[in-house]
Amino acid sequence: MSKKKENIGFVEGVLVGRNVIADSNDETRELYDKTRYGELFKSNKFQYALLEALFLIERGKFKIFDIKGVELDFDGFIKKASKLEKNFWTRYLVFADLRRRGYIVKTALKFGADFRVYDRGVKPGEDHAKWVVFPVSEGDGLTWFEFSAKNRVAHSTKKKLLMGIADAEGEITYYEVGWIRP
Repeated sequence: MSKKKENIGFVEGVLVGRNVIADSNDETRELYDKTRYGELFKSNKFQYALLEALFLIERGKFKIFDIKGVELDFDGFIKKASKLEKNFWTRYLVFADLRRRGYIVKTALKFGADFRVYDRGVKPGEDHAKWVVFPVSEGDGLTWFEFSAKNRVAHSTKKKLLMGIADAEGEITYYEVGWIRP
């Protein structure tokens, strides 16, 4: 059996720094066209955020290798990603929950938020994101100053603020926050 047939439905990528890089091929282009996972990078590669890559490993769509060519399983990838990104697990729980619910989730670093989320059926580039999302662990504290700053980010970007609170069991509760003018 050829390697191509063995890997139908799988994307293979390499963990490079804070991203996973995969060659642009039929599988990566189809995955992007259908789901908007990844971003075209250098015209012949796709780049995936760590959260996207882990979600795709969990879904059986991705095989990821380290620089030495060793395949990383779900737990091994979490260990590496958690060293690279603060609050990785909490962020992953919220990311994965939103994707399972049918939303497209992209980074929102340039907005000063963790994620921007597009309403169901809307793809990036077709319309603007509806929410900026801040994942928070139930046990973590959040000062009024931090909360107010998050609300200002949403307001200044003309998006709704969505707080995703992850509890100890990994369940997510969402709170949409907005400004009120009396």
